[in-house]
Amino acid sequence: MSAPCGEVMMRSLLYNPASSIAASSCCNTGCNVLYIRGQCLLTGRNYALSAIIKTLALNICLSEENIFAPSVISSCDMTRYFLLIFSVLCANIVSAQQYLLSGRITDANNQPVPFTSVYIRNSTYGTSANESGRYQFKLSPGEYNLIYRFVGYKEKTLHVTISDHDEVLNVQLQDEVFTLRQVTVTGKRTDTPGMDIMREVIKKREFYLNQVKGYKCAVYIKGVQRLLKAPKELMGKEVARVLDLDSNGRGILYQSESLSEYNYEHPGKVREITIASKVAGQNTTFSYNKASDLQLNLYENLFIINGLSSRAFVTPAADNAFKHYRFVLEGTFIANGKTIDKIKVIPRAKYGQAFQGNIYIVHDDWRIYGADLMLTNKSNAINLIDTLKISQQYVPVTDEVWMPVSVHFDFGGNVLGFKFAGYYVGVYNNYKINPQFEPGFFNGEILHVDTASNKKDSTYWANTRPIPLTLQEARDYVKKDSVFETQNNDKYKDSVQRANNKFNPLSYLVFTHETEYWRTKQSLLLPPLYRVIFYNTVEGYGIDFRPRFIKSYENLNQVDITPAFHYGFASKMLSLNVTANFTYDPLNAGKIYTSFGTDVLDLNNVGTRSLLFNTISSLIYENNYVKYYRSKFGLVGYQRELSNGLLWNINLSYSNRRQLYNVSFNHIRDVKNKDYTSNNPLAPVEAPADDRSFLFPDHNALTLVTSLTYNFNQRYMTRPTGKIYVPSKYPTLQLNYRKGINKIFGSDVDYDFLSLDVSQDNIPLGLYGTSSFKITGGQFFNRKTLYFMDYNHFLGNVGLTFDPTYVGSFHFLPFYEFSTNRAFLEAHYFHNFSGVFFNKIGFLRKFKLEEVVGANYLNAVGRRNYYELYAGIKKYFFRIDYGISFAENRKYIQGIRLYYGIR
Repeated sequence: MSAPCGEVMMRSLLYNPASSIAASSCCNTGCNVLYIRGQCLLTGRNYALSAIIKTLALNICLSEENIFAPSVISSCDMTRYFLLIFSVLCANIVSAQQYLLSGRITDANNQPVPFTSVYIRNSTYGTSANESGRYQFKLSPGEYNLIYRFVGYKEKTLHVTISDHDEVLNVQLQDEVFTLRQVTVTGKRTDTPGMDIMREVIKKREFYLNQVKGYKCAVYIKGVQRLLKAPKELMGKEVARVLDLDSNGRGILYQSESLSEYNYEHPGKVREITIASKVAGQNTTFSYNKASDLQLNLYENLFIINGLSSRAFVTPAADNAFKHYRFVLEGTFIANGKTIDKIKVIPRAKYGQAFQGNIYIVHDDWRIYGADLMLTNKSNAINLIDTLKISQQYVPVTDEVWMPVSVHFDFGGNVLGFKFAGYYVGVYNNYKINPQFEPGFFNGEILHVDTASNKKDSTYWANTRPIPLTLQEARDYVKKDSVFETQNNDKYKDSVQRANNKFNPLSYLVFTHETEYWRTKQSLLLPPLYRVIFYNTVEGYGIDFRPRFIKSYENLNQVDITPAFHYGFASKMLSLNVTANFTYDPLNAGKIYTSFGTDVLDLNNVGTRSLLFNTISSLIYENNYVKYYRSKFGLVGYQRELSNGLLWNINLSYSNRRQLYNVSFNHIRDVKNKDYTSNNPLAPVEAPADDRSFLFPDHNALTLVTSLTYNFNQRYMTRPTGKIYVPSKYPTLQLNYRKGINKIFGSDVDYDFLSLDVSQDNIPLGLYGTSSFKITGGQFFNRKTLYFMDYNHFLGNVGLTFDPTYVGSFHFLPFYEFSTNRAFLEAHYFHNFSGVFFNKIGFLRKFKLEEVVGANYLNAVGRRNYYELYAGIKKYFFRIDYGISFAENRKYIQGIRLYYGIR
């Protein structure tokens, strides 16, 4: 294995800045390195070279001030140094070759022991066996003491000598023999030694949690996902061929590997650099493996598994562990002269957020030696999978510090008859404890994927991967990479493009039709027909056709253009406009955008209902909720991050705005005692549908809008395909300013509006789910001249359905009634208990329902103290809420609201 002597190890060499000289002899592999002024001059892989290199470094250090001044160095000294260098180089040539140590690890019954940890004693250089129990090492000539360790088996130490050829060393592990002797915990002697032991572990939890202030290491991650069984009626021969499945529908669906440098500084600062990445059959893509996803720190109180549960899980060493677990001592054994206690971890509750399995404790030190823990869908109500098994093993990296050497996640499940299983395994090497990170090293970038990381060839991976491939995995790489090469040619891509771009009229009724051109990186998207046809009382039946054209570039820049054709048959009003965005700096959210033309717009400038929902509510229920006006406009804007976490947006628009009136009164179903309302939202309720009351005069408006958005401690991942922002654990602040500019280009508006938003989504509350909130306060400091569409509007809702995807919306607030041109304060709170209560009810558990509650509040000058309370049930994107609202301390509206994924 080359990693210990590659990039990662070179970064971790001890360096003397005072002398610009560094010398290292790696205890892992016997690799000796000499650095002078940051340049690697000599490397050696023979133990005999250590003294020569260190002597050379010492001599140069002692004479460094003179070594680069030839007039000071004597010819004798120069000759001595060149002789030393020549000797080292000669020895290095002899010892540069590495040899492969490989073998198979089995139990007493000759069955493989998968994912056994193998590492060199007194080092952090190690590997792990694969699923078949096979392991491999790349080692230089020398002598090594190898430790083979897997919880449940006796740890085995073997002395190995590597000379001038590859070696095969098969290893048989014996079952661990646990003794149930009397265990004494100082000051305690009870009938529950397991509880006493864990009490001591919990006492030292914070010490071990905070013991290491920082570290860096090399991490190898491998992930494999398999299909074990599939419904035969859904798996035709062509599908099975493409996925490389056997006759029973079994095969590898996904396989990836990555090698990265992982850096950590307490508390919680992370930066990972992916050096190599490989995905079977996807040679131009980059693995999504991330070392932080496999970080299971059992000294934390809670462990969160994103995607599997919105609620955290209590670790066995948590401060409140005794509320959630019983601990039983199953036995002890001796390993490396230390007594190891095997503790059975038993959840107290049948259903809850607790693990089951075993944890191994170093007696007297009260540190974690290893763990085998499990979560199940039956007991823990996890999503997507049925079981998750987690194994972790710790090894000493110094006399006082133990760190994980391997972690293994094994999962399985069954969805709609598709039975699947898989694993992710991480191998940690070359720990450097408490390194000195440069100031600014942790800059918010938690992951950086090198652009060349997917360019490593098969030779690189054969020499680098610490876990050998199984026969099936090797075949999967060959098969899928061969398919990729076959398909990665112009003729094949053209044929696929033609097939995918073929227009399907039936599909187009409900799905967007996309036409892609791979050569030019262009695509054209046509909205589905059900979104093209509309009806409203202002225009009658109409067509709203907004195709979208996207052009991408190699540097990730992008042009996005959306022309719009909008026509109302009753009003005979044609609207044409174009919206364009040019992303010129994607890594810093740099964008220039513009929009111009004519359109029919909602008087509520934050939006009410889509054309689809307004069409349905109008034709079936005679509820013309949305009120429209006509606008001829032009807009230009700019956006960019000023620094990490600080986003600036500014735009200037000019528009001519005209009031519209109802001209069509069609409906499919005649609702008794129901009629359409005026298009003037401020008209009296009794106003007729054809009301032409005055709302605002025709006018011009020149408007400047700008905002600053700041995300505290913003974290992000940089991939060759773009920048991905990671949610912060702190709130987001957004300062907004809007200015109506008077007397320029005939503009009639004159006002100043300022508001501040504070918000945060999905705040983890441990065992009790997640919360979200948003608070907004605003004020018109100048309101000399403004019109209804310039007011501050709110995300209200009327009707049976609602859109809960945005935390700043109301359940029952009318769209226009509370719109204001004065000061206001609104607040929203939403909490998802994620099954805290339903999971305790047997017949409801299997449905995995989530309980949600929330409240909304609005206080505006003239309309004080409007608030809503609601509770509901959520399942995936389906949700049903019951709520009640109050206005000025009187009950206002109550009822049920539904959401089923369509806005």
